[in-house]
Amino acid sequence: MVDDVIKNLRSEMEDTVSAMRRELGRTRTGRASTALLEGLTVEYYGATTPLNQLATLTAPEPRLLVVQPFDKGAMGDIEKAIMQSDLGLMPANDGKIIRVPIPELTEERRKELVKHVRKVAEDFRVSVRNHRRDANEMLKVMQKDKEITEDDLRRGQDKTQEMTKEYTDKLEAILKEKEQDIMEV
Repeated sequence: MVDDVIKNLRSEMEDTVSAMRRELGRTRTGRASTALLEGLTVEYYGATTPLNQLATLTAPEPRLLVVQPFDKGAMGDIEKAIMQSDLGLMPANDGKIIRVPIPELTEERRKELVKHVRKVAEDFRVSVRNHRRDANEMLKVMQKDKEITEDDLRRGQDKTQEMTKEYTDKLEAILKEKEQDIMEV
């Protein structure tokens, strides 16, 4: 019983760490990464479609992304979506592909990005703590319903606390790595 709650908690926390990696992958650093554009959606024939379903995304150089649409008719829509995103990128269309140069980040912009990344990390830490709270409440209900003993409850709560520490440390390591990426010139 307690093991099921702990296994479920571990799964939820793993999902949280994966979600943070994806979210931070979309945050711009000084070098080109296709993850920057993966979350982008394009208004294509009246439907909102993810960019990676309309085009091939590549990063052939450290400061350049290349978007190669499957349908040449979608080029204008893709270009518009990139310009309207909050990434601050200016795509260049040559009729066949869209080149997206990645400009050098200013020191001020780097500091803003670090603040943003820290805020995102805090949101994910809160998520991990919420998972801990839910698991502890589930354990308390099980103990109240006489499904587990008081000792099992205490052991379960200790395990949830250990797991919370483990996963917040993982989130912290991911955050430090991203901060270094952003501040790297």
